[in-house]
Amino acid sequence: MRLVVDLNRCEGYAQCAFLAPDVFTMHGDEALMYDPMPDDALCEHVLRAAEACPVRPITVEGLNGAPIMAEAGVSRVG
Repeated sequence: MRLVVDLNRCEGYAQCAFLAPDVFTMHGDEALMYDPMPDDALCEHVLRAAEACPVRPITVEGLNGAPIMAEAGVSRVG
């Protein structure tokens, strides 16, 4: 799994850091730090974190570069 966060769009809501603290952390009020290649075991947490963000700056990709989507709590490659 690969993550890309558009830090120009991120507004520091910190929902990602709350839902996937092993992957996303806030430094200060607005600076987001993240692991661009988190362990696949964290996939469900990462997908929930990406979906929870109101501005949607987080892109989650599989190793083949295809986006990973969350639907009804089950992840799938789309």
